[in-house]
Amino acid sequence: MADSSEKSGDNSEKIADNLSTLKIKQIEDDVASSYLLVDIGANLTNSKYSRDLDSVVERAKDAGVKKIMVTGASVQCSKEALRLTRLYPGMLYSSAGIHPHDAKTWTDDCYDIIKELAGNPECVAIGECGLDFNRNFSPQDVQMEVFEKQVQLACEVGKPLFLHERDAHDDMVRILSKFKDRMPPAVLHCFTGTSAQALKYLEMGLYIGLTGFLWKDKSDDGVRSILEKGLIPLDRLLIETDAPFMYPNVRGSKIPASVKQALSDRSLSFLNRYCTFQRNEPCSLPVIVEMIAACMKRPVEEVAMATTINAIKLFGFS
Repeated sequence: MADSSEKSGDNSEKIADNLSTLKIKQIEDDVASSYLLVDIGANLTNSKYSRDLDSVVERAKDAGVKKIMVTGASVQCSKEALRLTRLYPGMLYSSAGIHPHDAKTWTDDCYDIIKELAGNPECVAIGECGLDFNRNFSPQDVQMEVFEKQVQLACEVGKPLFLHERDAHDDMVRILSKFKDRMPPAVLHCFTGTSAQALKYLEMGLYIGLTGFLWKDKSDDGVRSILEKGLIPLDRLLIETDAPFMYPNVRGSKIPASVKQALSDRSLSFLNRYCTFQRNEPCSLPVIVEMIAACMKRPVEEVAMATTINAIKLFGFS
C-alpha cells in the first residue's frame, strides 16, 4: 500500500507540474495575443466572405485585431464597404474611391458620389486610388486623370489618401507633388517597391503599409531588405492583410529561419486554421506584425503598438 501511495503521490506531482506548465504556456499565449492591432486594408466586400463574414470579424477580434478598414475599390464597392461599417460599428471603418484597375469606369458623377460617401464619419479615407502600370487594366492616361481627381477630392474633404502603386513610381510622385502644399496625410498601401522608392515616399511625408507580401520578397533591395536596414521609421509604418489577398506563406523557403522562429504558436494557429492562398483573413495580422518585427529586429510589442498608434493618428479611429 505504501508503494501505491508513493506512486499516487508521484503521479499527482507530475499532473500538478503538467498543469503548471500548461498554465504558464497559456499565460505566454495570452501575452502573445495582447497585441492591439489595426488592419488598415481588408477587402471584406469580396464575395469570398459573403457566407461567413460574422465569423471572419469575430476571428479577427480574437486574434487581437481591434479595427479593420474595409477597402473601397469602386463606387459600388465603396457603398458596400460603408454599409458593412454600420453592421459592425466601432470595429469596421471604410474608404471610398476607385482603384486604378477600374479607372476606366469613372463617370462625371463619380466625384460627387465618392465625396458624399466620404462625408460619413465611418468613411475615413479616399481610395483605394492610384496607378498600376503593371497590369494596365485601364489605360495609363485614364489612370492618371482619375487618380489626380481623387487626390483633389481628398484635399477638398480633408481625408487621408489610401494609395496603390505598381510600376508607376515616377508618375505617382509627379501627381502627388502637384498637391504637396495642401495634400492630406497618405499611406502607400501594400508597398512592394525598392529602398529608393520607399525613401522618396517617406521624404514626401507618406506612411508605408506592409502586408504578408514579405514572405515572397526575394530581391536584394525589396521590402525585407528595407526593414533589415531600418529604413522605415516606426512612426511611419502601418500594417494590413489586404485580405483575401497577400496570404503570408510562413512555410516559404525564402523566409529566414530567424523570422520563422519569431512566430508565436497562437498567431500561427489562426493563420494555419483559417487562412489559405485562396482566402486570407484579417486574423493573419499577428503573423504579419511578428514577421515585420523579426526583420526589423525590434520587439513585436513595440512594432504592434507603434503601428496601432499610427493608424489611430492617421485615420482618426476612436
